[in-house]
Amino acid sequence: MRYRLLGPTGLYVSELCLGTMTYGVSKGFWEAIGGLGQDAVNEQMKAAFDAGVNFIDTANVYSMGESEKHVGVALKQLGLPRHDLVIATKAHGAMGEDPNACGQSRHHLFNAVDASLRRLQLDHIDLYQLHGFDPLTPLEESLSALDDLVRSGKVRYIGLCNLAAWQIMKSLAISEQRQLAKFISVQAYYTIAGRDLEREIVPLLADQRLGLMVWSPLAGGLLSGKFKPDEKGPDGARRTSFDFPLVDKARAFRCVDAMRGVAARHGVSVAQIAIAWLLAKPHVSSVIIGAKSMSQLHDNLASTQVRLETGDLALLDEAGALPPEYPGWMIERQGQMRAKPPSK
Repeated sequence: MRYRLLGPTGLYVSELCLGTMTYGVSKGFWEAIGGLGQDAVNEQMKAAFDAGVNFIDTANVYSMGESEKHVGVALKQLGLPRHDLVIATKAHGAMGEDPNACGQSRHHLFNAVDASLRRLQLDHIDLYQLHGFDPLTPLEESLSALDDLVRSGKVRYIGLCNLAAWQIMKSLAISEQRQLAKFISVQAYYTIAGRDLEREIVPLLADQRLGLMVWSPLAGGLLSGKFKPDEKGPDGARRTSFDFPLVDKARAFRCVDAMRGVAARHGVSVAQIAIAWLLAKPHVSSVIIGAKSMSQLHDNLASTQVRLETGDLALLDEAGALPPEYPGWMIERQGQMRAKPPSK
């Protein structure tokens, strides 16, 4: 396991982050995603920690708080050293029927942090993330509330998820202007078959030195190599009942075909190649892996041992390449004339 600095901080996180969306049992939306009880959670967390994972990501809405509870109990029962772990959670989604039990108002964020700390049985959260965009709450209010939470010691760093580039940059500018705590990381969907992030957000990450946490590196299992265009996939696979995230399936299966050959040459699974491709990208800080079984978890953990060669990366990059889009192609074209030093 290798470790990478998270954004502009001095905090090292493991290149793989243990995702906990499958932890807990709840009705409705989460039935297709969760389902793991405490014993299974303990087994996963111990295996991940023993493999060198020091980064755990959860959210208050995962199985309506049950995921956070299971993580907290596992930390206690396993006796994992708190000072060696980076615990991340999130707030935004509805945690009840009350109209103020969601969003990013000062009221909700303060309540949500306290509730997460109780469920996790912790006195602080290492990385507290806004789980999406709140169109009703002014960014100034949310950022001020997050700054107060950092100053209180309940939160050490703040991050964001699933925002557009302009929203991220606007948030950073507000924090800079008002001398508030600034976002250090972006959690976003990114795969070899879903590279939209590269158009606007990846250049922003480099410019502002933000960390990138990747969610759903296998596109909800579609890039595991277990699905074929003419089949639904294996029994029990999440995508068969919950077709998310949105993927250009024709491009995805072109990528899978390319990954099969690379996987065969390295003697590893297709899923490991999908994760290894992400780990080879310099703008990726950590890839969030989530599993419903120990076999899936061990397979994902083994991806850190895969070293893709230059030819492998070129082949995979070509398979998942984005089509040109304006203004990107014009910026690249006009930038070429400035790329070479002048001469007489």
